[in-house]
Amino acid sequence: MATETKYEQAIRQLEDIVEKLESNELDIDEMSKQLKKAQQLIKLCKDRLTKTDEEIQKLLANE
Repeated sequence: MATETKYEQAIRQLEDIVEKLESNELDIDEMSKQLKKAQQLIKLCKDRLTKTDEEIQKLLANE
């Protein structure tokens, strides 16, 4: 997964994975791959949100 993945792209990819899981489109091997990818995407989103929150807190502290 590229480090250039934007937050919105990561969310769309997660939604796609969830949709495939809910519709039973994946065999067991592909499900395992998709779950690992989802885990990476969730971490990316969480990290981006944490970083953004820290930046906002710094800006508010400087006012």
